[in-house]
Amino acid sequence: MTERDDKLSGWFAGRIPEDWFTGAPEVTFDREEILVVGTLADVETEDGTSDATKEGAREGRVRGFREDTRAQRMRIAREAERRHGRKVAWGVDIGGDRVLFATLSVPVMTRLRMREREVLDTLVDAGVARSRSHALAWCVRLVADKQGEWLADLQEALVAVQKVRAEGPVTQT
Repeated sequence: MTERDDKLSGWFAGRIPEDWFTGAPEVTFDREEILVVGTLADVETEDGTSDATKEGAREGRVRGFREDTRAQRMRIAREAERRHGRKVAWGVDIGGDRVLFATLSVPVMTRLRMREREVLDTLVDAGVARSRSHALAWCVRLVADKQGEWLADLQEALVAVQKVRAEGPVTQT
């Protein structure tokens, strides 16, 4: 984690009311969006309570949190958007499940050769995806799921590269 990551996480940890989550929220970001996810206290149920009852209770807790904190979350988001120049999205973890409220879906342009387009068209023709755009998003999610450890190693290496660059000599133009 860089100093910038720590500062952003710290800003949200200091700005969010202490009673919302069981600990400091997880704050991640990219060029367009900041995602703030906090852990809600799990529901307490009697021994022998069915999974469906627990699931319903968790859904109720998430819905209640979302509605009860909406005005304050939006106020914090507006302040963060002015301060950090990115949209803010919210989510919660509860009982091992993650629920995101309203995250961005950002268009990304790419150029593909025929063989690559054939892959997307095959996914569309097979009914796996609705469109080439949907097929490409499906492929990205598949890589993230299947190659998550490799991607994490790559991201860690990028952080090291950024640190070395920051410590290097300053060039003047």
